[in-house]
Amino acid sequence: MKTTSRNTTLRSPDHILLRQVLIDTRKKSGLSQAQVAAALNLPQSYVSKIETGERRLDVVEFVNLCKALDANPSDVIRKLA
Repeated sequence: MKTTSRNTTLRSPDHILLRQVLIDTRKKSGLSQAQVAAALNLPQSYVSKIETGERRLDVVEFVNLCKALDANPSDVIRKLA
């Protein structure tokens, strides 16, 4: 069985699209990375690492990020289909 490195997964077309959708959603909401991070009670680097592909999101983190962006998680996922 071939294993896929985490770095490759973070750079997959699907993951790149997810990151771009999250960035576009944040900008459409008129929020800075710092404002999103403050809403999550996390450092700005957390949001930056997500947007640059240095950090993956689990489902709970994704939902919390969407809430901070004032976006419906289902709507964000639909943009990936």
